[in-house]
Amino acid sequence: MLYWLTGTTGSSARIYYERAHGDSWEMPAEPSPTPMGVAVFPYDTALSLRHVAEHANRIIHWAEYDHGGHFAAMEVPGLLVDDIRTFFRRIRTQQPVSTTNVSLVE
Repeated sequence: MLYWLTGTTGSSARIYYERAHGDSWEMPAEPSPTPMGVAVFPYDTALSLRHVAEHANRIIHWAEYDHGGHFAAMEVPGLLVDDIRTFFRRIRTQQPVSTTNVSLVE
């Protein structure tokens, strides 16, 4: 309903069209040089596999959490903000690659 009312149905479905009709399943010829941070939430709609992501991306921050999901900004906003800050802090200070497993007690 929200997509219908805001007129964003087409743009929200674009990713599915592109994946079905493009070469998205193939690995790129060269990995992206752009630093990337990944926050993995257990109830997300996609499975995040680090070894697959590292083939195409320069991952400098990877964190796995016990809470949250596809809408982490609404479900665990403080956790997401802290993760984003950690990622950008690492870029500013040029810290080495990290892997974080975080347990949240609520």
